[in-house]
Amino acid sequence: MISKLEQLRSMTTIVADTGNIDVVQKFKPVDCTTNPTIVLETLRSGMFSDVIKEAIKWGKKQVYSQEDTVVAVADRLSVSIGAKLVDLIPGRISTEIDSDLSFSTQGCVDKARAIIDSYKKRGIERERVLIKIASTWEGICAAKILQEEGIDCNLTLIFSKAQAIACAAAGVFLISPFVGRISDYYKNKLGKEYVPEEDPGVLFVSSVYNYYKVNEIKTVVMGASFRSIGQIEALAGCDRLTISPKFLQELDNDYGSLSPKLSCDSLVEEEKIFLDEKSFRWMINEDPMANEKIAEGIRIFNRDLKSLRNMVRENLS
Repeated sequence: MISKLEQLRSMTTIVADTGNIDVVQKFKPVDCTTNPTIVLETLRSGMFSDVIKEAIKWGKKQVYSQEDTVVAVADRLSVSIGAKLVDLIPGRISTEIDSDLSFSTQGCVDKARAIIDSYKKRGIERERVLIKIASTWEGICAAKILQEEGIDCNLTLIFSKAQAIACAAAGVFLISPFVGRISDYYKNKLGKEYVPEEDPGVLFVSSVYNYYKVNEIKTVVMGASFRSIGQIEALAGCDRLTISPKFLQELDNDYGSLSPKLSCDSLVEEEKIFLDEKSFRWMINEDPMANEKIAEGIRIFNRDLKSLRNMVRENLS
């Protein structure tokens, strides 16, 4: 018998949602995803004390204003962790744009170019990097510009079909619909527990997968933000799944059978939809869950970005 993790590898690309080197070496994912929360947790673990020392030393030599230096060092830390991880995987590292740029198209574009340049200075080409951007209208517009420049993007905080449709139209490389946070919303709102096959987050990802495949859209669907093994198993067959260390371990310990749940063999015809900015914003406005969770997600990432910058500020002083 083989573990469910190994079975899942045969039907879905495994991505590790972590900055932990030991986890990556153990479970051998194809890609890794990071965000401000993961970067902050990783640095606090003490695993990258050498990276912190190097970045602070570099920061003290810069001639920027104090706040610009803090931002630059925080960016350097994110890329430094990404560079360590990309050495351990065959695929790509996702590095996230500052959440306080989520409503600035030009800000996202400029930051993305700077991140790619920073990786290149370390000998890591853009083909090994995904720029992670919040799926606001401005973020999606930024991704369209970046994709046209050959910079592949991972559009995150996907909670609405409108976001998925707009990302596809922009030629985005990959989207990350958040399974668990969608489920959280409906559980809290309705006080209801769901079996995996009826879980609102699972159904949402399945719906996006169907829409993309039936319309021959190349954008990769990567389920994210899981709350249970059942949610992961219910999306077996999805293009990619980014999984936390806890669930990677649970899947590795489980030797039960696993079968694909998503497949191009069982698609339902669905008409392609075209959205302009007005339609996009209206669809989000009319979806209370998406409206709440997009804003909340940006706030959470910004909270941890501020904590990261405070850590840098303390070390610089």
